[in-house]
Amino acid sequence: MHKLDTVLVANRGEIAVRVIRTLRAMGIRSVAVYSDADTDARHVQEADIAVRLGPAPARESYLNIDKVVAAAKRTGAKGVHPGYGFLSENSAFAAALEAEGIAFLGPSARAIEVMGDKITAKNAVAEFDVPVVPGIARPGLTDAELIEAATEIGYPVLVKPSAGGGGKGMRLVEDPADLPAALASARREAGSAFGDDTLFLERFVLRPRHIEVQVLADEYGNIIHLGERECSLQRRHQKVIEEAPSPLLDEATRARIGEAACNTARSVDYTGAGTVEFIVSADRPDEFFFMEMNTRLQVEHPVTEMVTGVDLVEWQVRIAAGEELGLKQDDVTLTGHAIEARVYAEDPGRGFLPTGGQVVGLVEPSGNGVRIDSGLRSGVVIGSDYDPMLAKVITHADDRATALRKLDGALAGTAVLGVVTNIDFARFLLADPDVIAGRLDTGLLDRRVADYVAREPSDDVFIAAGAHHWLQKWRSAGTDPWSIPNGWRVGDSAPTSIRLSTGTRTDHVRIVGTPTAAKVRIEDGEWQSLTASLTGDQLSVTIDGLRADYLAVEADGHIWLAGSTGTDVVRRVQEVNVRVGDVHAGEAEITSPMPGSVIAVLAENGAEVTKGTPIVVVEAMKMEHSLNAPIDGTVELLASTGQQVKVDQLLARIVPAEPSRKEN
Repeated sequence: MHKLDTVLVANRGEIAVRVIRTLRAMGIRSVAVYSDADTDARHVQEADIAVRLGPAPARESYLNIDKVVAAAKRTGAKGVHPGYGFLSENSAFAAALEAEGIAFLGPSARAIEVMGDKITAKNAVAEFDVPVVPGIARPGLTDAELIEAATEIGYPVLVKPSAGGGGKGMRLVEDPADLPAALASARREAGSAFGDDTLFLERFVLRPRHIEVQVLADEYGNIIHLGERECSLQRRHQKVIEEAPSPLLDEATRARIGEAACNTARSVDYTGAGTVEFIVSADRPDEFFFMEMNTRLQVEHPVTEMVTGVDLVEWQVRIAAGEELGLKQDDVTLTGHAIEARVYAEDPGRGFLPTGGQVVGLVEPSGNGVRIDSGLRSGVVIGSDYDPMLAKVITHADDRATALRKLDGALAGTAVLGVVTNIDFARFLLADPDVIAGRLDTGLLDRRVADYVAREPSDDVFIAAGAHHWLQKWRSAGTDPWSIPNGWRVGDSAPTSIRLSTGTRTDHVRIVGTPTAAKVRIEDGEWQSLTASLTGDQLSVTIDGLRADYLAVEADGHIWLAGSTGTDVVRRVQEVNVRVGDVHAGEAEITSPMPGSVIAVLAENGAEVTKGTPIVVVEAMKMEHSLNAPIDGTVELLASTGQQVKVDQLLARIVPAEPSRKEN
């Protein structure tokens, strides 16, 4: 028995915060580690002690085994929880901790090694009668051997790399003529991503569903499962929404797949918490096949915790401390239904490009059956150094339909002001008829992406955003009668005009009067009555008798509004002197689609260009984006080569040419 009075959490973000929460509840001293990018991160603030690892790049901080082990020794940590990602499935890390007498809150290095190689894992579990997908899997298979085997396996086949995951190197091949080229490209991608181009083949299961089973095992040979999770809603093999239990399985299949998961753990003498992933055909739900085992805690573990009442992190600690598993299989019951949505810093309206920025306002849901695992706090900067997942919103109810509705409401009540997220896209998925009915498969989300239309703020939101900026002018004016924006002029009132843009729409909001008695209209539309007040960040707006309340913040030229129906953002646009009736100025602006750096400026300031001419090149996440002139006109540069830029930052403006005057 080991006394784990101090545990280092070798991770960051929401999982580090979540682990620290359980350590605190158990009375265990927690140690956080951080990079320079995370100096002010929430997990650093919440831990009992924190140790700097190094610069922002993960290889110099969170992935540096020597630095993490040194931090554990320096702080007297008796155990290390790896979270997920980073070093969580690194056998060398587990071995390094063992050599120092520090408990690794995970399985043995051998278990990690066996399950980390898909070919070895598949062969190991097959010896324990765990069903595997028909295919061919052994080290050193040549392209010729794979092509020959594919005929016996039967098309369609799935080409998979032995090392790594995340969909890299995977190829679906339906026509035998396409297999040679697929093998060549898969080897190149696998070699580049993992340093290992070993491939194997599996029969592709039609209408596949991704179902995984949570297991717990101690060092005394006791192994139980805690039911399954449905993880079929994925985009490019990355999970977005998960739930427990699966709406597909009946009790008999649940028992069979659970026993197969336990046998998988037995095949490598597994200890701790682990997840066994299976593929199940939507057409044959009683037939399942082993895919892989994740030798760590999963991102989606909260849904299992909510339906079982078992704290998985607590049991990771207890098992690592040498305790015997205090639960028997008959003790595990699944109560109700839980569903989770991942919140990412990405923009679904722009092809899921990663976003970023400073969190200038934060609203997180609460209530009975609502849980949020989050690494966020106001003021923190979301950069591009690490995974874009920010938080997870989880709900639990007596039945699946209620849990779905509750999750939609919880997402509507989640706001990350200052950072564009995928929350609206997650709500779009929850409203899909197939999702509501439980008719899921791993291709559903990718099929629906094309149908998604980014949330477009309503006229009332535009007015609220204009009113927010207008009220700030009142605040800054104080008692100076010449600065008060009430529109007073000799003869007639002149409205304050605020130009706002969403990227697809640019309009003026015109306001005249006082906050308690004003009129407002969009462009030259009908005037409406307006009263508005701003207390701190709380904005209240009444338009023609209809009141709405928002958490509202203006930052970096953007106005963020979190209301009862979700979060909207508009950009306050600088004026460009163009004729009435000409293209809007907002349509002539070039903004950065994501945070990154300007690597090239391809036009000179003041140059005459035509529509489509490349103006600026931005690099982000190792991708280059060439930004072109949206109209004919004169270039006005607002950025330079080497400059770091934010999402939606104005980089250049194309000023339309003045029309030629006709002589009378």
